[in-house]
Amino acid sequence: MDNLVRTDIKQIKGSEKAAILLLCLGQEQGSDLMKDMDESEVLPVSRAIAGLGQVTTDVVEDVITEFIEAFSAGGGVHGNFGEAEDWLKRIMPDDAVERVMRDIRGPLKGKSMWAKFSSLNESVIANYLKLENAQTVAAILSQVKPDVSAKVLPLLPEAMMQDVIERMIKLEAVPQDVLESIESTLETEFVNAAAQVSGADSFERMANIFNKVPPELFEAISGKLDSSMPEDMARIKQKMFTFDDLARLDAQSLGAVIRAGTEGQRVPTALKAAKPEVRDYFLQCLPERSRKMLTEEIRTMGPVRMRDVQNAQSALVDVAKNLADQGALQLPLNDEEDVMVE
Repeated sequence: MDNLVRTDIKQIKGSEKAAILLLCLGQEQGSDLMKDMDESEVLPVSRAIAGLGQVTTDVVEDVITEFIEAFSAGGGVHGNFGEAEDWLKRIMPDDAVERVMRDIRGPLKGKSMWAKFSSLNESVIANYLKLENAQTVAAILSQVKPDVSAKVLPLLPEAMMQDVIERMIKLEAVPQDVLESIESTLETEFVNAAAQVSGADSFERMANIFNKVPPELFEAISGKLDSSMPEDMARIKQKMFTFDDLARLDAQSLGAVIRAGTEGQRVPTALKAAKPEVRDYFLQCLPERSRKMLTEEIRTMGPVRMRDVQNAQSALVDVAKNLADQGALQLPLNDEEDVMVE
């Protein structure tokens, strides 16, 4: 069961749906709910959690949507959000109830809407955003994936792009009513879904975006932002981790990145236009036989589009970050405390 990937809600049993809902709530809130269950209910749900395996995001969304619809209009009981909140207040503290209700009201359809909006061609998104004010654009680009923002920003007029970036850096969590207004407009003009507030740190978000823009664009942007908001840019740069930073990993860690990132032509493509010192360090981290094979692969692969090189480099950075999240390696920090001194 552990290796099963669930891609259809029809594959999910009742106890497994309950398990998915509890996992979405998290250990703290989920365990609070389980305290009110009978032993006969806890056992099958616990077994379902243990044997659930991987469930796709679409299925998770379908399960929660099904729960909300059933609870709001289901047969045999008069269910609605107010009833759900009153019921939760009987078994959970007020702050926990507020978190659960926020999760139930907001996230799923919002995620679906932003995913659909993000899937649009970047030119379509940019042309739409050019007609909006900079604060609204900043709010919208703070909700989409960093690679989408990185593609859209260069398509905006230069002055607008810088204004938007400065606002994104300063942007805190978007108020729910403001975000709902934005989403309502997007829903009407682009997609059919609802909303969720992102609480992501703005400096972290901008670091992720800057990591994915072309280096020459980042140089142009950062030169101006270093002057207009030096302290904020310093914090962003501390959080940035680029392809060149991979050369600051120890040999064992970089070797792990290379082994985990060998999908297709990713490594040779990334090294095709890499700085000589970065390419040399990559090769030094490999056994002699692998080093010769990779060197030959780079030599014989022919011309490569710069965009493909940048995508491959970005993918290897993502591999390194994933390994760091798993505790397999530690990323070097971009600050003075990380500099080695004699």
